[in-house]
Amino acid sequence: MITLLAVDELEEGRSKGLEHNNRHLFAVKKDDQIFLYWNRCPHLGTPLEWEEDRFLDPDGALIQCSTHGALFRIEDGHCLAGPCQGKSLQPVPFSIENGLIMVEDKYLQPVTLS
Repeated sequence: MITLLAVDELEEGRSKGLEHNNRHLFAVKKDDQIFLYWNRCPHLGTPLEWEEDRFLDPDGALIQCSTHGALFRIEDGHCLAGPCQGKSLQPVPFSIENGLIMVEDKYLQPVTLS
């Protein structure tokens, strides 16, 4: 298991970009729950954040893609508006152990380009 961050490092209603072995993810904390997704818009595969650690719309109610403004529900990554409507962000399975967000090694192997 690989530790990504401590739960306490992620403030309520905020998001945080994460990287391990050139694999990019982000976490959101809403209603004291953590949600973890790959940092990839399902429309073009582009990164989602507007600025470092900024993945949410101005109200903090939805995840918003910086490329086309697509809006996604935080709870399940489902696209509600934009060019990828009906698709979803890809969640990353994780566990929380001793206050740490952990991901299995197999999900964070280095990306190799062929």
